[in-house]
Parts: sequence; structure tokens; C-alpha cells
Amino acid sequence: METGDTQPGEAALAAHFDATIALMRQIEPRDWMPDGYRKTMIRQIAQHAHSEIIGMQPEGNWITRAPSLRRKAILLAKVQDEAGHGMYLYAAAETLGADRADLTALLIGGRQKYSSIFNYPTLSYADVGVIGWLVDGAAICNQVPLCRSSYGPYARAMVRICKEESFHQRQGYELLLTMMRGTAAQQAMVQESVDRFWWPSLMMFGPPDDQSPNTGQSMAWGIKRHTNDELRQRFVDMTVPQADKLGVTLPDERLRWNPERGHYDFGEVDWAEFKAVIGGNGPCNAERIARRRAAHEDGSWVREAAVAYAAKHGEAS
Repeated sequence: METGDTQPGEAALAAHFDATIALMRQIEPRDWMPDGYRKTMIRQIAQHAHSEIIGMQPEGNWITRAPSLRRKAILLAKVQDEAGHGMYLYAAAETLGADRADLTALLIGGRQKYSSIFNYPTLSYADVGVIGWLVDGAAICNQVPLCRSSYGPYARAMVRICKEESFHQRQGYELLLTMMRGTAAQQAMVQESVDRFWWPSLMMFGPPDDQSPNTGQSMAWGIKRHTNDELRQRFVDMTVPQADKLGVTLPDERLRWNPERGHYDFGEVDWAEFKAVIGGNGPCNAERIARRRAAHEDGSWVREAAVAYAAKHGEAS
């Protein structure tokens, strides 16, 4: 297992780290850890936090246009939950020595990634339900194993996040069930949304295992418990019966049950599109970062006031 360059005095610490990982126990902030492990954890947690914060935008766009007060309240609560998830995760990154302001600067400067799915537009109200069903469903497949991640603060943050994401997924599915029992126009709206979000949802798990540069080391360190392809297959197997229940068609002609494998076969993801979106060339990349940057700049007075208050309060005490 890679533990990075160690000095003679660190050999025992490195051995203890390796033993802790081998026993599937958790690393805590004060424990010794290899520089590579620390950097990997900061990168993964930061990207996850950024995804929660950027992920507020696509659905937040529909809060004022939701069709009823109940639907507005549901959506408002969900967006608020996503903000909370981002805060939990930034706090977890800070236990590794990261600075939240530095992470934000990397995000709005386009130097740190977030989930590719949030660079697609929400063109209809059905997208709110489809994001809840497919996007949050994919997130749950990804994130439930992270509750057993080897870094303690991250794993503990994921316990609450996964509970709330599960609730969001059920909310989205309930909305789609309601729409599919409605008019032909509503049913068509749902199907059109599913057609747009299906393949980007499969991209959320990352590149195929043979093209993923970080999966092997993350698995060895216990950061991840399953590979990208394993999680993608789990999501497909979970989602197909739900689509049948809804009465929608998933846009994949190769999608069919394989009794020999005990899993659904499915078509090839357009990895060229995935790389383009991750590289900053998706439909909404520029818009998402611009809005996040503007919000950060507009909120500068709040941060300055908080710092001034803390300084004054510290002097008084």
C-alpha cells in the first residue's frame, strides 16, 4: 500500500496507519496519515461539498415557479438541505487542514471540479422530480458506502446526508408518480426529462474502472468501498424496476435483463461528452460558476461583519 515518503521516525506511524486501514477502522483528524491520503481526502470531500452547493442552482431555479404552495415548500426545504450538506462537508475538509475560503476560491476559479450532472439545464418542472429520482438515486448509490469510509469525519457526515438524500429521492419519485397519473402533456413532460437525464445520471459514477486514475488507491485506502462500474451497475439494477412502475421508458435500446449475470445489460455511456462537461465545456458550466462567484462576492459583507464581530467579541472577553 502506498503511504508516501516516510522518515525513519515515521515508519511505526505508517505501519499503524496501514494496520488501521486493514482492520477497516477509521482514521481520525489527529492520527498520522500519509500526505497522499490527506490530499486525496481533501480533494474528494471538497468536490463533494462543491457539488452540493452548485447543485442548489438547477432546482432552485424552479422554486418560484412550482405549481402549488406545497410543492414550493418541498423544493425550498430540499435546496436548504443541500446547503447544509455542503456545510457539513466543508467542515469535514477543515479537519484535514483545508481552509474553506481556499476551497471556495478553487471552485469559483474553475480549478476544482464538482459533479458533472449539475452542468445540465432544468428545462421543465418535471426535471425537479427526475433529479430527485435519478440524480439523488445515483447519489445514494454512491454515498451510502461512504458511511463506512476510512476517514471518520467524512463517514459521520455521510450518515445524515444519506438519510436526507433518501428522503429527497422519495420526494422526486412521488412527484413523478403524480405527474404520470395526470394529463398526456404531463406524462410526455416526464418522459422527455427522463430522456435527457438518464445518461448524465450514469456519468455521475465517474469514468469506467479502466480509465479511472484514482479508484485503485482510494479502494486500497478504504476511502471507497466499490468501484465506479460496480456502483453504476447497482444503480441500473435498482432503477429499471422503478421506471417500469412509473410507466416511463429508459432511453437505451440495449437495456435488458441478463439472467447469466443476474444484472441488467446496458449501453455504452458517451464518455467524450462526460470529459467535455468535466473539462468545463458542458451546457451550463460557465453559468453555474458565474452565479456561484456572484453569490460569493455579494455575500462578502456578511463574512466581513462576522470577522469584525468575532474580533470585537474576542477583545471584550
